[in-house]
Amino acid sequence: MRRPPAILAALIVPCALVLCGQSVLGQGTTVKARVELLHDGHKVRNASNAVIWLTPLNATVEPPVQSTIPRLEQRDKAFHPQLVVVPVGGKVEFPNRDPFFHNVFSLYEGKRFDLGLYESGTTRFVQFDRPGISYIFCNIHAQMSAVVIALSTPYFGVSGTNGEITLTNVPAGRYQMQVFHASAEPEDLHAYSREITVTETTASLGEVRLHENDTVASHKNKYGRDYDPPSPDSPVYGQP
Repeated sequence: MRRPPAILAALIVPCALVLCGQSVLGQGTTVKARVELLHDGHKVRNASNAVIWLTPLNATVEPPVQSTIPRLEQRDKAFHPQLVVVPVGGKVEFPNRDPFFHNVFSLYEGKRFDLGLYESGTTRFVQFDRPGISYIFCNIHAQMSAVVIALSTPYFGVSGTNGEITLTNVPAGRYQMQVFHASAEPEDLHAYSREITVTETTASLGEVRLHENDTVASHKNKYGRDYDPPSPDSPVYGQP
């Protein structure tokens, strides 16, 4: 983690993305955007895993029905992938693939939950019934972090390596645009949160320039305290 979730608006470590519930609502236009990541003034070659979503301001839409349940596997003392996007009301599975215990929890933003200790080969499910960004941690392994974004809109997309994002079937109308990237400055994300208008001839949302943040910070455990030093010999912590 680069900053504590209590400070962050929408940041987490670089990650992979699982898209669940693509837009199936009506016909609209296809709009694109390009994300450019900058580090110390230099363009970053890999601009993947930026997310843009559009929330209608003059219409009510239902999030798509979740067709599959994505997994956030606990493996090698890490979450795989580290970012999942689901429609509001969607579920995420948290299987433990490590040969020791994990305790997945989220107490900061979005959905608050604590799955408790569970052993290798078992799994848990969480339903994300409110929109927002949920920061996911393990109460045993401080280095483990991930994020789940629950969206109330079907109009979203994620960038590839070249930074391009495509949103399909977007009806004409007014929208609130929001941007997420793992390592972006909060000020940049806030600056790109704005109202836009999509017309039948809209083809581009323009270029999104984000500056990577180098600040490294830790998070607390589920009790709000610092993590105990790791004990590699512990059957709960696991061998290094």
